[in-house]
Amino acid sequence: MSGPTGPDVAAAGRPRIGLSSSSVYPESTAHAFSWAVELGYEAVEVMVGIDALSQQTSAIQQLMDHHEMPICAIHAPCLLFTQRVWGLEPWGKLERSAEMAKAVGAEVVVVHPPFRWQRDYARDFVNGIAALEESTGIAFAVENMYPWRASSRRHLEMYLPGWDPSTEPYANATIDLSHAAIAHTPPIEMAQRLGSRLRHVHLTDGSGSAKDEHLVPGRGAMGAAEFLRHLADAGFGGEVVLEINTRRCTTREEREADLRASLEFAREHLAVEKTTSG
Repeated sequence: MSGPTGPDVAAAGRPRIGLSSSSVYPESTAHAFSWAVELGYEAVEVMVGIDALSQQTSAIQQLMDHHEMPICAIHAPCLLFTQRVWGLEPWGKLERSAEMAKAVGAEVVVVHPPFRWQRDYARDFVNGIAALEESTGIAFAVENMYPWRASSRRHLEMYLPGWDPSTEPYANATIDLSHAAIAHTPPIEMAQRLGSRLRHVHLTDGSGSAKDEHLVPGRGAMGAAEFLRHLADAGFGGEVVLEINTRRCTTREEREADLRASLEFAREHLAVEKTTSG
């Protein structure tokens, strides 16, 4: 399904810019589609979470059709607070995520690496992801996470086989700038290590603190503008999705301002400069 802004994307010569439904939390998935249409986003990434609507493929299809807004990715329920969504068996969650992605025309499922205590899942994760991609035809873009900080000097490795997807042979990966901020990892260097395996981007920002801040891009210390220009120069052909935290917004106007500023930032810095010959 192509969205109403498809021709504009082609004319701009840049990746499609989407909105993660998590960016409007605690508003619902339905509100995310409304915001995306109102502000001019070009796609939606659906975070499968505690919002019951986000768990229902038929409801997501209806939102997509009603708003004429394509879905660029499904984010599997792998956060701590979504551990019981779609049951407790992790591979089953990924299979259901792929089924939803296929039903709505999305080519990507975003997935986090396993937590350290999910030992059986973690042991087979790398090969299991490859097998799922082969059997479903869906790209499972493994997202970068971060060490958890117990103190200023002590870090806890909470993910297996690890938090950095560039160190594993995944075919597809996601870079999240807020997570890179916590890990003190330069995102351009991670993108260079991944090369063509970088399939998906969560555009946000962070200050480098131990908190997963998901700031409006440009309001942190991750060089989000330079990162986007790197993607543009490298001919990145995946999706760029705004995944920001607007929970502290106390009015609709504040949330709108942050969502609009994020979109304008992405458009500005993903723009490919046209050169003329002769």
